Amino acid sequence: MSITRHILRLGLLGLGLGVAIFAYTKVMARTGSGTPPPMAEAHQQADEILVIKSSRALHLLRDGETIRSYDISLGAAPEGHKQSEGDERTPEGRYKIDWRNPNSVAHLSLHISYPNAADQATAEAAARDPGGNIMIHGLPNGWGALGALHLMRDWTDGCIAVTNAEMREIWSLVPNGTPITIKEAL
Repeated sequence: MSITRHILRLGLLGLGLGVAIFAYTKVMARTGSGTPPPMAEAHQQADEILVIKSSRALHLLRDGETIRSYDISLGAAPEGHKQSEGDERTPEGRYKIDWRNPNSVAHLSLHISYPNAADQATAEAAARDPGGNIMIHGLPNGWGALGALHLMRDWTDGCIAVTNAEMREIWSLVPNGTPITIKEAL
């Protein structure tokens, strides 16, 4: 077999694999995350979340003390505050967890209240869409087996990602209304 045919076959194999991965991801995105865990007892729940972007860490706090910490992945362009839809930045500031999605395209998700009024005003002044739908979530449905491998690089569209097991724990410990502060560094 000639080198050209070999390269062509490898290219077609790669293309086929890419199409299969894309199709698998699209199908799994529609399957939902399964049954969410029950909420922990109130005295076990966090009363605040702190995210430190530079150290890729999410801390659940109660009475100012860390009760759990998680390694995280951020938006694919994590430096700086989110400015507009599609910039792949994770926002910085003070927000709250305002709703949850048990049927997310990623394993469970908690919505962060970005954009706030200041974010909206800044975007409007620059004639931009501020974006939104920023979440804390697990891995995309069907990809949970990747586990901590997701930490090798920042890959979300501006969200905060953890493993599926961690997301189940966070889901149970973080009630709606919990404030979240996202900072570049301490």
